[in-house]
This record gives sequence, structure tokens and C-alpha cells, in this order.
Amino acid sequence: MIRVIVVAASPVVRAGLSAVVSSNPQLTVVGSASDLDVLSTEVEQLQPDVVLLDLGSNPEPMWVKLQLIQEQQIIAIAEDIDSIELETAFRLGIRGILSSTSTEAEIITGVEAVASGLVVLHPDVLELLPMREKVVANPVQTLTPREMEVLGMLGYGLGNKAIAKRLQISEHTVKFHVSSIFQKLGVSTRTEAVTVGVRLGLIML
Repeated sequence: MIRVIVVAASPVVRAGLSAVVSSNPQLTVVGSASDLDVLSTEVEQLQPDVVLLDLGSNPEPMWVKLQLIQEQQIIAIAEDIDSIELETAFRLGIRGILSSTSTEAEIITGVEAVASGLVVLHPDVLELLPMREKVVANPVQTLTPREMEVLGMLGYGLGNKAIAKRLQISEHTVKFHVSSIFQKLGVSTRTEAVTVGVRLGLIML
């Protein structure tokens, strides 16, 4: 059973998302909140697998508050996907981005995927990704065996917490490896690292 907390400023949206989640027998709503400030005090007690967050039309105020609930798997629903700063969103723990026009099936599938450690992106988000070319010198020789492992897991969309658990190392060590990979591949985001890794044959799809 996947435990979900629903966060939405609008009571109507909150009730609607809760109903969508509850319609699937594999998901259960363990709590709901009108604001991330409220959620931050409940996360430790409720222990959700996924936070389903409605960003509304203006996600900017959410960025600071997201820092209060780090180490959570968050899937966000936005009215205006173009307004989302992807790098900031990913850095703050968002692992899924869907449109407010997403169907019930898409929302349920997204929640299940994020709970499994995958990254979920609405097709419109792909147009925002910086797919610029990078020049990398001898990347296979510069990445350590452990960095290659971490890069491969990034390719599967795993977050730092999931990687740390699989490799039986601390999240701090994972962050160190990710930072080193970024530097060696000349990238600034996980998406770019995976893109370059695939292009160079470091990640096999």
C-alpha cells in the first residue's frame, strides 16, 4: 500500500485529488493539508511514501517551503508548467511534474512511479529541458567505478535516498558522487548528466 499525503490550497482541489488517490486500492490517503507549512509538522508522524502537491498557478512561493520537507518523494501538479524552474524543483525533492489537465489514470500512475523511485514528467516538460551538447574529454576514464554506478541509477530516475539505500552508503556520500559526476561531465542537472551519459554510452537503455 502506497501512503500518500495530499497538499492543495483549494479545498475543492484537495478533495478531488484525495478522491482520485482513494479510487485505487493500491493507494491510501494518510493525510491532507492546505499548505506546506502545515505538512512539515505532520510528515514525520504520517510517514508518507509520496506527497501529491498542487502548485496552483504560481509555484514560486512553494520553493522556500519545500525545503522544510526534504527527503520526501514529491509529485507536483501545476497549472502553468512553463513557469516551473526545473532545476530548482528537482533540487528541492520534486520527482514528478504533471499538468492540472492530467487524467485520473495519469495521476495514479505518476504516484505509483514516484513511489517506486522513478521520475515522472508531463510531455510538455520535455520542451523545457536544456538538451545542449557537451564536450567531454575521456569521460569513461575520469568516472570512478562508484560514480558509474551512481550515474546508472540516476538514469533510472532514483533519488539520493534510494541510491544510498541500494549502495548501502550515506546520502551525503551520494551527494558527493553526484556533484563529482556533474563536474566531470560538465553538466549542472541530473537530466543533463543522464542525457550525456546515454549519448556517450555510459548508460545503457
